[in-house]
Amino acid sequence: MSLSRNNRRYALGVEGLIWLILCILQCGFPRLAVAQSQQAVSLEAIQGGLLPARETAESSGDRSPDQELPGYITGTVIDQTGAVAVGARVRLAREDRFQIQEVSSGDTGQFSFAKLAPGPFHLTVTAAGFDTQRFNGELGPGQLYVVPAIRIAVAAVVTEVHVGLPQVEVAREQIKEQEKQRVLGFIPNFYVSYVPDAAPLNSKQKFALAWKSTIDPFTFVGVGALAGMQQATNDFAEYGQGMQGYAKRFGAAYADVVSSTFIGSAILPSLLKQDPRYFYKGTGSLRSRALYAFANTVICKGDNKRWQPNYSLILGSFATGGLSYLYYPKSDNTATEIVVQNSLIRIGESAFENVLQEFVIRRLTPRLQHHTPAE
Repeated sequence: MSLSRNNRRYALGVEGLIWLILCILQCGFPRLAVAQSQQAVSLEAIQGGLLPARETAESSGDRSPDQELPGYITGTVIDQTGAVAVGARVRLAREDRFQIQEVSSGDTGQFSFAKLAPGPFHLTVTAAGFDTQRFNGELGPGQLYVVPAIRIAVAAVVTEVHVGLPQVEVAREQIKEQEKQRVLGFIPNFYVSYVPDAAPLNSKQKFALAWKSTIDPFTFVGVGALAGMQQATNDFAEYGQGMQGYAKRFGAAYADVVSSTFIGSAILPSLLKQDPRYFYKGTGSLRSRALYAFANTVICKGDNKRWQPNYSLILGSFATGGLSYLYYPKSDNTATEIVVQNSLIRIGESAFENVLQEFVIRRLTPRLQHHTPAE
């Protein structure tokens, strides 16, 4: 009985001591007690499902300050060989922000963005002559995000390569083929092209073709035969007969050939940028081909491959006719009549020659240019 009372007194004494300590704490440290009591209430409310955890954390002031810390993004741009890419444009875009930042890679290829809010980000890297590269990542609070080396590759460029010779070289090869064109195998037929889209001739090639034509052996044979016929019919009687008369007739006829060839096929075509050749048609009806042949007396192809008035032939005929007046014997006709008459004769001869080229001469020419149109 006395023992149980003593135990009871001991228990009451311990409880009293604990109560006394709590009172002292509440009186001496009231803020700590309030905080402890609020924390206890909050914990009981969360465990009981009475308050959401986010509201409890906000109300208790437990938000972590790390969530507001700014972050940093840095990286390096290199090319496909591994060398640093200087001056590449690096653009930073954020999903939740409208502002776009842009920097250039430095001398070491590095770039950086500072004081960035945490969250997803997108990088776009561009450089002249290189393909665009992209990188996506997510920046954490206070994080220094090191982007893996961004490698930019040379942009693929589609280039059309035309394998072939320059126009001058093409024209030179075509002229070589034309110089092999001989009617019946021996009469030169240099001023006709059987290639409809032949390359235009430059001035040097026009003069070279004229020179080749005037010094061809058959040219001398033809001029000699013409002078012989003129002497036989006693044309230009003022020249007389014998070797002296024949030489005068030969010289006048050869002067006609040289002047008409160089003026009408080299000098004027070079100045007016026209092609002195006849372009064989070879297709269509007989009527269309005949009209084409006659029309080529007054029209021709320019060096730009477009049809235009044949000033070279027309002016060349009058120039040659006027020049011939200087060395042919004077007649009863006036100089103007002689020039006009000789000029019209040359234009008519050109029209007749074109008709022969279109319908006859091709059949009599064993060696022709390649790519001839089918008849």
